[in-house]
Amino acid sequence: MAAAALSFERAVAQPEAEVLARPSLSYWQDAWRRLQANRRALVSLYIVLALLAFTVVGPLLWRVDPSAQDLDQISAPPGADRSAEIVAPHVPWAGVTMPLAEGNRLAAEQLTAPAELALADPANTQAVRLQWQPVPGASGYRVHRNILHPAPDDALGLPLADVLQPGRVSFEDRLDIQPRTYYYSVSALDQDGDVAPAYATLQVVAKRVITGAEAVQRGLVETMEDAALGQRVRLRLHPFGTDYLGRDLLARLMHGARVSLFIGIVAPLVYVFVGVLYGSIAGFAGGRADQVLMRFADFVVALPFLLFMILFRILFRIEGGDDGIAPMMLAMVLLSWPAAARLVRGQILQIREEGYVGAARLLGAKTNYLVGRHMIPNTMGVILVTLTFAAPAAIFTEAFLSFIGMGVAPPTPSWGSMCNEGIKTMLTHPHELIFPAVFISITVLAFNLLGDGLRDALDARMRGRGGE
Repeated sequence: MAAAALSFERAVAQPEAEVLARPSLSYWQDAWRRLQANRRALVSLYIVLALLAFTVVGPLLWRVDPSAQDLDQISAPPGADRSAEIVAPHVPWAGVTMPLAEGNRLAAEQLTAPAELALADPANTQAVRLQWQPVPGASGYRVHRNILHPAPDDALGLPLADVLQPGRVSFEDRLDIQPRTYYYSVSALDQDGDVAPAYATLQVVAKRVITGAEAVQRGLVETMEDAALGQRVRLRLHPFGTDYLGRDLLARLMHGARVSLFIGIVAPLVYVFVGVLYGSIAGFAGGRADQVLMRFADFVVALPFLLFMILFRILFRIEGGDDGIAPMMLAMVLLSWPAAARLVRGQILQIREEGYVGAARLLGAKTNYLVGRHMIPNTMGVILVTLTFAAPAAIFTEAFLSFIGMGVAPPTPSWGSMCNEGIKTMLTHPHELIFPAVFISITVLAFNLLGDGLRDALDARMRGRGGE
């Protein structure tokens, strides 16, 4: 039987079959790809970069002295009215005097409230001038000022003065008047100086004014000829408002970020580096040396941070009002390295048993070469994640110490010290506390989310899982 003829066709190479489905990536390229897939971590990275730009570039663009006081805008909230009317310089007021009413002096309970309490002139930030009708039987009057209406609990507010001049039925207030609403209350006094329970209250809205000389001095107008009476000018812009001393909050936040981020980044860099070296030595040495070194690390963990902070302040002779940056940095470096040392030690214990490390030993590699060439580079993922989580902890520690008065002291701004100052005016001017607190919260959250993303991207056990 004749053999069947066999025919072969030449195979044609398919170009698309030769293309790799996924290009070869290095460890760090693949880590960056995985980090990009994690949206929260990527946004956090952009926030951290924006904060660094805010710290470094911000003061170059917003050239406002963080310690300069704008006395015309004290505790001004963002978006407040900045207009001011040019008026003549203040002239002392002679006041209003009326003849004394005839009759015996009455006890405080018998005195009535002053009648016809009114303004003698329009109220402004230069002065508020009050006048009223005399009260029969009164020996004088007491004037109170409040930012809230005294009813219903009769909270008259700040006692400004006692008007004891015979026949005087007027008062001029020039005590730190701001462009806002005030409630003035006037009560009669008996001959013993006791205050009558009855009082008269007047609501006053003080408008912001400025003299022509002040307008020229502050650059609001060029010359005195341009400073016409009644003209309205715009005061200096403060996008985030001012604090209780009239200092620009935006400038203080920028300069405060330098202190907070300096401590939050430099201190972790130093003590994580110390922990890496310590953990590498302990993990590579092993045996009894490892046990002794790690027991010392456990001892350091047990030391109270706040107590050592106080001791270092005494050692550096830091007194009230002095900056505590140096003792704070020293306390962080000396007491915060064991966490990094433990993590690196664990990684070194695993890596030193790997085959390539044994091969390097057989080839005669020395200890410093093994640690520097193989072990530490293979723990860089853990080191970066540790550093990322250490930064927000250091920022929060600085904010806490500055908040309780043991860190950065005024007038040097830091976010923690600004919160400490803002807590005093939280009820009346909440923006002084909200802005530094928001910056602390955003920074800590961004570093934590970035640390989570780096941990997922650099952990070899997470390979093959999709990013978020």
